[in-house]
Amino acid sequence: MSLSQEIIDRFNKAFKQARVSGEQEPTAMVLATSDCKGRVTSRTVLLKALDEDGFVFFTNTRSVKGQQLAVCPRAAATFLWKTSGCQVQLVGNVTLVSDEAADAYFSTRERGSQIGAWASNQSQPLDSRETLMARFHELEKQYEGREVPRPPHWTGYVLSPETVEFWNLGEYRLHDRVLYTLEDAAWKKQRLYP
Repeated sequence: MSLSQEIIDRFNKAFKQARVSGEQEPTAMVLATSDCKGRVTSRTVLLKALDEDGFVFFTNTRSVKGQQLAVCPRAAATFLWKTSGCQVQLVGNVTLVSDEAADAYFSTRERGSQIGAWASNQSQPLDSRETLMARFHELEKQYEGREVPRPPHWTGYVLSPETVEFWNLGEYRLHDRVLYTLEDAAWKKQRLYP
């Protein structure tokens, strides 16, 4: 089920307010994933797109989050915009973007970041920083004068929420909370006590 236009508009308004209020990295979201056996991990990723399908981020599929999403394709994410006093929480299913979408986004990345996607065995043990940098420089030479292709282990994911909660800072800790829940193919809106 698609996100409602009301949710998209509300998110975009909160995002713009965070940016205007000076939030250093408003696209940052803390993403929590699980191996479905009780091991939950979280880390910060960057939101790269939002549409009716959900919230899009990109990463290495061999990373801890990539491995967890392969076996348990559900996640939670939180945006915390302290400068504007707003937080948005999402919970839902995660699916891969198309190869075409991954290629299109990868082509917009800085060349160094493209090479870095090849150089890093994300989440794997590394003996030294020098090893990583040597690999990076080796790949720079390998791709000198030509386009850097997207690694097959690097792609995008769409978090399609079943719940979206907007939290706004309130006086006396009487915060304003509005929860959207997907029920029977329709979005239900409910105000919550702080």
